[in-house]
Amino acid sequence: MTTTSETSTPQPWESALSVRQVLGLERVRAGQPEVVAGAHRLDRPVRWVHVAEAADVGVMLSGGEMVLTTGVLLAGDEDKQGEYVRSLDRAEAAAVVLGLGRAFPAPPDVMRRAAERCGLPMVVLHRPFPFAELTEEVQSRLLRRKFAAVSLSEAVRTELTGLITAGAPVQRLLDEVARHAGCPVVVTNLAHRVLATAGERAAVDDVLRDWERIARQAGAGSADGWIRAELSCRGERWGRLVLCGHRGERATGRLLADRAAEALVLHRMLAGDGGHGGVPAGTRDPRASWDTWEEQSARSLLTDLVSGAVPARQLLPRARAAGLPVNRRVFVPLVVREREPARPARVLRRLGLPGIAAGLADDRVAVLLSLAPDQDAPALTAHFATRLRTEPGCDEAVVAAADARADWSDVPAGLREARHVADAVADRATALDLPPVVRLRDIHLRGLVRLLRDDPHVQSFAERELDGLLRGPDRDLLPVLRTYLATGRNKSRTAQLHHVSRPALYRRLEAIQGRLGVDLDDFEQAASVHIALLAHDAQQG
Repeated sequence: MTTTSETSTPQPWESALSVRQVLGLERVRAGQPEVVAGAHRLDRPVRWVHVAEAADVGVMLSGGEMVLTTGVLLAGDEDKQGEYVRSLDRAEAAAVVLGLGRAFPAPPDVMRRAAERCGLPMVVLHRPFPFAELTEEVQSRLLRRKFAAVSLSEAVRTELTGLITAGAPVQRLLDEVARHAGCPVVVTNLAHRVLATAGERAAVDDVLRDWERIARQAGAGSADGWIRAELSCRGERWGRLVLCGHRGERATGRLLADRAAEALVLHRMLAGDGGHGGVPAGTRDPRASWDTWEEQSARSLLTDLVSGAVPARQLLPRARAAGLPVNRRVFVPLVVREREPARPARVLRRLGLPGIAAGLADDRVAVLLSLAPDQDAPALTAHFATRLRTEPGCDEAVVAAADARADWSDVPAGLREARHVADAVADRATALDLPPVVRLRDIHLRGLVRLLRDDPHVQSFAERELDGLLRGPDRDLLPVLRTYLATGRNKSRTAQLHHVSRPALYRRLEAIQGRLGVDLDDFEQAASVHIALLAHDAQQG
């Protein structure tokens, strides 16, 4: 299990002051510092302070040092002065500080021009200043910051590990990381598709509005305050964690990102235990459980769309960041009566249809297709439904659809309509003669009754009409009645579906009529019982 932050100086476990921060220290200000070159590079990190007079000091440096010198070995030799600065630049020194007075009464032009060309900050001190005081001050501050960063790192690691061992969901881990970082946290796959987020909702939405562009900028190191850690296992990368706009110390941000990435990898590896049925831990592939993150991302988006708790326009950045095409598209809302969300999602991938799928409650799977305006939405929807029914265990899957929506703001209403249609198709007998894709116009009376199922008058009517069967010992007659009415009072079909002979069916129908006190051959009485039964089934969910 490994995690890797972007590499630069200083290393992720180190903390640093910037050149600007060093120059702002009270002891340094007493020396009247003046920046004479490289003023645009004052935010470079200072990893250490080094006093050196040797002309070839660069060979003794490892990068990130602020070099202090009086220049006594450089006075009178302009070639040495220029080479001194260039050697510091080659060694990636943070800055050079020259104390005036002993060798140089004023900033030497050769050194200043060389530093400006190299982009190396050059500072002169106009008043005599004990270099030992500066070294002591900076070193003590660096050590304290380093200790504080390591302490924070261990505290975060302990906290996240405790959450994992307590069985906390991954969202809880991310929420804690966002709290420590003080900025949005985003987890993506390698294609920059957003899998999970944490942080203040408004700040997260701001980050996601133009996610793909700024995510690639962050990957190229051109986004200020964006810190990412790679998620990998056994040397193979499979995701990224990004701190978006971290305003604290960069080294601290890198520590947080690394600790968070370690925790996420561990969490996903442990989460994969339950789905591999005895496979040895060392042979499990955590990417298998990583797929569930994409499902969770889709479920969160679709659930918010269906519920209407969040305005659709506010969900648009999340949809775009999740990889759903949203510009100049036509959206087809679907709800599938199917227990396994992975099956519709798998069919989408196999058909190459852009869209997302996620499980809702009560064996429903919401699917949102995103098609180009010139594509045939009804034909593609029918093709999806037909292909889904060829999947093992999906031969009786019911695909309910709303009409295509050209406006994203209409998608929530479309999903709710599709769910209403799917819920109205309550049993196998009802679905016998339905088309591959069921729409509102296909459910007729059943759809209307379901809309009115919570009305007290409808509930009272259903109880009154079916009282003889609901209170009696023969509740097993209800399925027979349901099939008989759903098939249009077709006795042969009803007997066939219930695997009974015609005479046996006649006896059951006579018993039903006797319990209810109705004549099922009378159209109006049969219609009344049918409506009552539809209302009863709708109330039962």
